Amino acid sequence: MKLTFDQVARRAKKLVRDGDVSQAVTLYQEFIDAFPKNGRARKALAELTSNGEKSPRSLQQRLDEVVSLYQKGQVQQSYVKASALIEESAELALAWNIRGASAFRMGMLEIAENSLRKAIDLKPDFSGALSNLGTLYFHQGKMDAACEILAEAIKVNPNDAEAYNTLGGVLYKLGRLDAAEKYFVQAVKANPKYAEAYNNLGTVLFDRGRLPAAQQGFAFAAKMKANYWSALSQKLYIQAILCDWAGIDEFERSADRIGIQGQAIEPFTMLSYEDDPKHQMHRSQAYARTNFHKPPQPVFGKPREKTAKLKIGYFSADFHNHATVSLMMGLFKHHDRSRFEIHAFSYGQVQQGQTRDRLSGLVDSFENVFGVSDEEMVERARQKDLDIAIELKGYTRQGRTAVFAYKLAPIQMNYVGYPGTLGTDFIDYVVADEVVIPKEYKDYYTEKVIYLPDSYQPNDNCREIADTVTTRADFGLPEDGFVFCCFNGNYKITPREFDIWMRLLNKVEGSVLWLFHSNDWAVKNLRGEAMARGVDPDRLVFAQRLREKEHLARHKHADLFLDTFNVNAHTTASDALWAGLPVITKPGKQFAARVAASLLHAVGMTELVAKSDEDYESIALDLALNPEKLAKVRRKLSDNRSTHPLFDSERYTRHLEAAYTRAYDLYREGKAAEDIQVK
Repeated sequence: MKLTFDQVARRAKKLVRDGDVSQAVTLYQEFIDAFPKNGRARKALAELTSNGEKSPRSLQQRLDEVVSLYQKGQVQQSYVKASALIEESAELALAWNIRGASAFRMGMLEIAENSLRKAIDLKPDFSGALSNLGTLYFHQGKMDAACEILAEAIKVNPNDAEAYNTLGGVLYKLGRLDAAEKYFVQAVKANPKYAEAYNNLGTVLFDRGRLPAAQQGFAFAAKMKANYWSALSQKLYIQAILCDWAGIDEFERSADRIGIQGQAIEPFTMLSYEDDPKHQMHRSQAYARTNFHKPPQPVFGKPREKTAKLKIGYFSADFHNHATVSLMMGLFKHHDRSRFEIHAFSYGQVQQGQTRDRLSGLVDSFENVFGVSDEEMVERARQKDLDIAIELKGYTRQGRTAVFAYKLAPIQMNYVGYPGTLGTDFIDYVVADEVVIPKEYKDYYTEKVIYLPDSYQPNDNCREIADTVTTRADFGLPEDGFVFCCFNGNYKITPREFDIWMRLLNKVEGSVLWLFHSNDWAVKNLRGEAMARGVDPDRLVFAQRLREKEHLARHKHADLFLDTFNVNAHTTASDALWAGLPVITKPGKQFAARVAASLLHAVGMTELVAKSDEDYESIALDLALNPEKLAKVRRKLSDNRSTHPLFDSERYTRHLEAAYTRAYDLYREGKAAEDIQVK
C-alpha cells in the first residue's frame, strides 16, 4: 500500500526528531521516485538538505559531529553547534538532548533543564534525554524527581546502563545502600565495560564494609578505563585500610600524576601514601576545580559598624559521638556568648545521642540539615546572617564542601576536620599553628593561615576517663612485658614505621605491639608482615572499639605510644596525652604528618619529637630499656597536662575567638584576607 505525502512527512519528521536524518532523506527520495511531479515532496526534501552543504547527508553529518564533540568532552563546542542546529530545525530531539547535556556540564542548569525537557517533549520515549534529566535533578538534590524520571528512562529502555547507574547514585545518597547496590549491578550487566558503574559499586560495597569486594570493584573500574585516577585512588586507599602494602609500589609508579594530571581524585585517599604538601595541594585544587561549579555569589555589604556579636556557623556531619566533636566540646563550652552567637549545622546521618544533646545546649541554634539539597542548606545558613562559616569536614567522608562555593558567609574557614589545604578560591583561611604549617611550607596552602600560638587542635579538659578496674590480661596483654602502642587507624601504617616497630620488638624482650583493630583483613595482613620480619605474629595484640571514657582508661596498660609518619595520630595522640601516655613522633612535611609534633610542643614534651627515623627508633628503644627514664617522662607529662596550653580549653577558645575577630575586622575594613598571627 502506497503512503500519502502527509503520512511520509509525519514519518520523516519523527525520524528527524530521533536524529536519523539520512533515513528521512531516503523516505522522501523514495516517494519522489514514485511520484516525480509532487512539488510538496520536492520542497520538503530541499528544506531538509539545504543547510549550506553539498551533501544530502549534511544535517546527519552535523548531528554526528555534535555527538562526537560531546563524547570527546568538548562540551562548549558541542553546545554551540547543537544550538546552531536547533536554530535551523527546532524538531531535532537529539540536538536538544546534546545541548542540554552540554549546558549541564557547563553549569548552565536552567538552560540544561529546558533543553532536555524539549527533547523529551519531541520524543517522549527518548531514554537518553530522560536519563540526562534525571542526572540533572540528582545534581540539584531533587531526589524524588530524579527517581521518577530515571525509572521512566529504564522503563523505556531496560538496557539503559547510565540510568541504572544514576538511579543507584540517587539511592546511595538517600542511604538506601542495598537498593543502590542492585542498580549498580544492573548497570554493569547492561554494560560490562562501564567503568563508572564499577567505581560506584566499589563505593557502596565499601560503605557496607565489604572491603575486598569494594577493592575488586575499583580495580575493575581502573582496568576498564585508562588513567581512571579516582578509581585507582580508591582501590589504593582500601589496600591501605587492609594493610595490603602491594598498593605502595603501584602508587609510586604514578605518584606525580595521580590526582594531579587528568582526572581529579578525593585528596584524602592519598594522604597516607605520600608526605608531599605540594602534591597534596595540587590534588585538592584539581578536586575543587572538578567538583565545585561556582554559582552566582551573594553580595555581602561591608558593615558600617562593628556588630555586637559575631555570628559563627559550624558545619559538620559529625555532631554526635565522634572524635572531632569530642575535641571541640571545650571550645563550645567556653565560647564567650556575650560576644559570639554560635550556630551548628548538622548534615550527618546520626540523628541522636548524648553528645549531640549536650552540644545542642551549648549553641544558639542547632540546625538539622541532613538530606537537604545544597540550595536549601545555603538558604537556611544565610537566614542566620552569618559573619563566619566554619568548614569542619573538608575532604573527609560525608563532607559537603560544595555548599561553601555558594558563600555561606563573607568569611569562610577550613578548620580541624581535614589536615591540609582545600585548594579552593572560596575558603579564606585555614586554622593552624607554626608547627603544622611552618613558613617553608606555607606556599602549599591556598588559604591564608591563622597561626594560633600553641596548637591548632582544640581539646576538652573535662573529658572523662573511666575509673575501671581492669588488668592487662583483660586486653590480651602480658602482665610484665613492655607494651608499645599505636591506636591509629590501620590505614596510616606503612612499611617504613612498621619496620622500626618490628626491630623494637626484636630488641625488647617480652614486648608486644598493641594496635587498633580496624578490620579482620588488616589483622591478618599485619601479622603476616610481622612473621616476614622474624616476629611472632602473636606479639601483635589488637584492641577493639570501646566507648570513649573506657578507651581513655585502657591507655594505662600501655607504656609508650608510637606514632605513624605520613598521617600522624591526631585525636588518638590527644587521647594518649590526656590519659598520661607518652607519644613519640617524627614530623614530616605535610599538615597530616606534623599534628602530633604540634600537640607535643603545646604540652611541653618536645624531647619526644624525633629529628629522623633513626632518632625515633633510638628514643623509643632508650625509653623501653630504661624504666627510670620512662617514669620520669610520664611524671613530666602528668605535671604538664595541667600547666601547659594543650588542654587549657578556655585559653584555646580565647585565641580562636581573637582570630575570628581579626578576620572580621579585616573584612569590615574592606581589606583582603591575610595571614593572622594570634599572640
